[in-house]
Amino acid sequence: MSGNLLGNNCASLSGRITSKPVFSHEVYGEGFYTVMVEVARLSETYDILPVMFSERLLPLSEFKEGNTIAVEGQFRSYNNYSSTSSHKLLLTVFARDIVISGPDNDFKIPNSIYLNGFICKKPIYRTTPFGREIADLLLAVNRAYNKSDYIPCIAWGRNARFASHFQVGDNIRIWGRIQSRNYQKKLPDGTVEDRVAYEVSISKIEVNKDDGEINE
Repeated sequence: MSGNLLGNNCASLSGRITSKPVFSHEVYGEGFYTVMVEVARLSETYDILPVMFSERLLPLSEFKEGNTIAVEGQFRSYNNYSSTSSHKLLLTVFARDIVISGPDNDFKIPNSIYLNGFICKKPIYRTTPFGREIADLLLAVNRAYNKSDYIPCIAWGRNARFASHFQVGDNIRIWGRIQSRNYQKKLPDGTVEDRVAYEVSISKIEVNKDDGEINE
């Protein structure tokens, strides 16, 4: 694996801010906030994605609902220790660079991500009632200070078939986009809760092997 840990996880997107900044946490006096961003798909639908940023990047007053935003950063995971949420893993786009403009601007930066990591759970391969092939992957991506991000990914069609043969520990590289997906979770008491999942939709996969690379 590359020694450039920043290069293992590269994400970019642009869209429209749909929420006010919400305080997330503080590290050594540096505050971090989250906004939701509406990112257009080619299908003319939208993904609503969380973007976390440091208060030192830009003044909070610039993060107005309706303004357009361009983000360069990483897709990260965090353990959720809140007793009020049932989500054990929180996923967010962590911004390293941000540009904000008024609502009339459109940055046209595609929603894209590159990850270099390791399979940490046996892929789940399945077919839909209409025969479409899908594989769910969980990728561990190294981060600085001996940390790792655990990123759920989904592959389709021939990529899903290819990914179904991966083993835990395989080192792979993927290209794709970050997406949001609404779903319903049935709780132990029988009630149903509406939830949102964030994951990487894979467009290309490469497997790193000692004797070379297998491309798909």
